Amino acid sequence: MNVAASSDLLPADEPQRLAAVRRYDVLDTPPDGAFDRITAIAARRFGVPIAIISVVDEDRIWFKSHHGLDAQQIGRDPGLCASAILSVAPHILPDATKDVRSLANPLVAGDFGLRFYAGVPLRTSDGYNLGTLCVIDKEPRTIDQAQIDDLTDLASVVMDQLELRLSSIRAVNQARMLAREIDHRVMNSLQFVSSMLSMQARTTSADSSAQLKQAADRVMVVARVHKHFYAAEPSERVGCLKFIQRICADLSGVLGVSISVEGVEAVFPTTKIQPIGLIVNELITNAAKHGAGDILVRFESAGHGRFELSVCDQGAGFAADFDPASAGNGLGMKLVVTLASQLEGSVAAGANPAGQGACFTVTFPAELSN
Repeated sequence: MNVAASSDLLPADEPQRLAAVRRYDVLDTPPDGAFDRITAIAARRFGVPIAIISVVDEDRIWFKSHHGLDAQQIGRDPGLCASAILSVAPHILPDATKDVRSLANPLVAGDFGLRFYAGVPLRTSDGYNLGTLCVIDKEPRTIDQAQIDDLTDLASVVMDQLELRLSSIRAVNQARMLAREIDHRVMNSLQFVSSMLSMQARTTSADSSAQLKQAADRVMVVARVHKHFYAAEPSERVGCLKFIQRICADLSGVLGVSISVEGVEAVFPTTKIQPIGLIVNELITNAAKHGAGDILVRFESAGHGRFELSVCDQGAGFAADFDPASAGNGLGMKLVVTLASQLEGSVAAGANPAGQGACFTVTFPAELSN
C-alpha cells in the first residue's frame, strides 16, 4: 500500500508541506559532499551500516544522501520515514517488525530485512517536515538518550545546510532579476543613443553626417552584441560556434561587410562565452575599420584541450614587428589581450594565410584552471 493513497497516514498540512519541499528545490539534485559527510558521521556514531538523508515527496521518498545503500529512492510506503514526518519528535523503532505501521513496508517485510530504524524529522523554520535524517540496521538494537540527542543535532546540521542552500538560490535569483533589469535598461539606452545620433546625422553637413552615422552604427553594434551576451542564464552552456555565427550576422548587417564563419562546435558555460563574444566583436570591428574585402572567422580545435579563434581580413596587413600586447596599440586591441588573459589564453598576430591581409588568433584552453 502506498501512503500517498491513504489520507489518514498523511500529515495534516500535507499540501503546505509539499509546497515547502518544492521551495527548497532539493529533489533530484546531484550528490553533495556536505550531506554525504553527515550521513557517514551518523553511521559511525551509531555503528550502523546505513544512514540516509531523505526527502518525502508526494509518492516517493528520495535520498539526498544514502551512506551504505545503493538505492536513490523508494516508494512512499507506510512506516519508517513516512511515519517519522508525522511528528516533531524522533521516530525510534528498536525492532520495526513490532511496529504496526511498518509491518507492511517492503524494506521490513521484504528481502532487505530492515529491523532497526531511528529518524529525526528535517523541520523547516516555518514548521514543515521535509524528510528525515535516519540510521538503519538489519539487526534489532536500542539507543540511549545521548545518541538520540546526537542524531537530533546532526539533523539540525542538515537543515542548516538546506537553509544555506535555499538562501543561496534566492540570492542568485534576485541577482538574475536585477541583472535582467539592468540589461534591459542598457539595451534601451544604447538604442536611444543610436537613434539620437541617426536623427542628428540627417540635419548636419555631409562630413559630420557620415561621422555621426558611423557612431550610431557602432552603438547599435554594441547593443546587438549585448543582446546575445545576456540572452542565456549564467548557469547555461552555449554552443560557441552558433553564438559566434549570431554575432557575426548582426555585425555584418550593421558594418556592411561580408563575414564568413567556419569551424567546429564546442559547448562552453556562459561565463566563458561572453569574453569570446567580446573578442569577436572587437576583432571584426577592427578588421572592418582597417581592413578590406571579406572577413573570415574560424573557430577550431588546436588539440591538447585547446581552441583557436581567428579573425582574418584582406586589408593592407601590418608591420612584421607588430605586437598585440604592445602599450602603443589602441584600446580595442588592449581589450582583446585582456579578454584573452581572462580565458587563460594568448593573442597572436600574423599575415592572412590565404593571401593579403592580417590575421589575429586567440588560443585558449577548453577548461580554465580555476
